[in-house]
Amino acid sequence: MPKKYILLVEDNPDDEALTLRAFKKHSICNEVQVVRDGQEALDYLFREAAHAGRDSSEMPTVVLLDLNLPKLDGLEVLKRLRADARTKLLPVIILTSSKEEQDVLRGYGLGANSYIRKPVDFQQFLDAVGQLGLYWLLLNESPPRA
Repeated sequence: MPKKYILLVEDNPDDEALTLRAFKKHSICNEVQVVRDGQEALDYLFREAAHAGRDSSEMPTVVLLDLNLPKLDGLEVLKRLRADARTKLLPVIILTSSKEEQDVLRGYGLGANSYIRKPVDFQQFLDAVGQLGLYWLLLNESPPRA
């Protein structure tokens, strides 16, 4: 059985720390791999550049994707993931502070599985991320791997 882990694509160290704290608070002990920009996310998932030696049989169970990323924005990352057979069905949840309606529409249009605005309230953020992890790691039935 492949291990279940999360790929967190987040450039803000504070949001990264809050997300990891939320998982810990909700007893989500799965590994969380963190990448800090859009290009690194693609390199990680497609095993290129610094991630070329990564085990090709391991893919994250879910990707938590921020939109406002350096090098390559989250919507472009999502577009490229959906265009490749290896990642077309990979669950991607947009987890962002963006309140732009066009980002919501474009995210879903590009194939996001969910779009969650990061709550400003600390406790709400912890609860939202914790519930998100529980659903995608425990309850959701993942598509078969190729």
